[in-house]
Amino acid sequence: MTERQPRSENLTGILLMLAAMALFAVEDLFLKLAAADLPIGQVILISAGLGLPVFVVMAWRQGQRVLVKDALQPAVIARNIGEVVAAASYVAALAVVPLGTVAAVLQALPLFMTMGAALILGEAVGWRRWTAILVGFLGVLLVIQPGADGFRLEAMLVLISVAGIVLRDLASRAIPKRVTTAQVSAWGLMSVTALGLGMIAVSGDVRAMTGWETLILAGAVLFGTAGYWAITAATRTGEVSVVAPFRYSRLVFSMGIGVVILGERPDLLTLIGAAIIVGSGLYAFARERAWKRASQGA
Repeated sequence: MTERQPRSENLTGILLMLAAMALFAVEDLFLKLAAADLPIGQVILISAGLGLPVFVVMAWRQGQRVLVKDALQPAVIARNIGEVVAAASYVAALAVVPLGTVAAVLQALPLFMTMGAALILGEAVGWRRWTAILVGFLGVLLVIQPGADGFRLEAMLVLISVAGIVLRDLASRAIPKRVTTAQVSAWGLMSVTALGLGMIAVSGDVRAMTGWETLILAGAVLFGTAGYWAITAATRTGEVSVVAPFRYSRLVFSMGIGVVILGERPDLLTLIGAAIIVGSGLYAFARERAWKRASQGA
């Protein structure tokens, strides 16, 4: 049995997780601003292209090459497909869907991950967590409001993005341990970069960027990279069971940015749906934690 982390380390982990979620919310703001004026393919190409060298250099410093046969493994290919689907639909959603709505639906990701692990990987999920998944799905329906006057079909793009992330993360579990995180990340960004090039080639839609647009995209990459570092540090500093629930703070940051900067006004159903999604996710997390404790005790 491992020692519990000191309270100071848990507090540090919580603060790092909060910082990571705030950084990701700002990254989403920059991507939304960029996608509103620039072609989506161009935004995807530049943001992925700027991030790719970071992981190529990381792999090189670890003594690993990027262009190796492991890149053609089925699990890697499946992960890259998920990465491409998630990137394309997420940027497209940010361009046309309110930031608060995108963030609210994105909070259902842990629930859909649990469902995917049960259906695809055969992991054990009890009836309580299945109930939480169903309740969380009802919360998603309240947010996107299908059939209502305010429904926008574009909101479904966020669900497509969630499906892509689930495929990406589940496929990641099947990648051999000898493959490093830097290699996997580089392959994913290579795929997304190729997606951006393909979208530009098909549409022929590309234009010169202003200094402001260049600054916005550079900011998205900067805040996204900083968020990635902060979330990694958070999970390595504090106990996962203590730190992980603070992922949901991203919803607060995103909705706050949407209201203050973008002038968004979430309606009552969106707020209720967001609360249901977060509550279901926290309950499912608590049930998983209790199940693991019971298993360890047995």
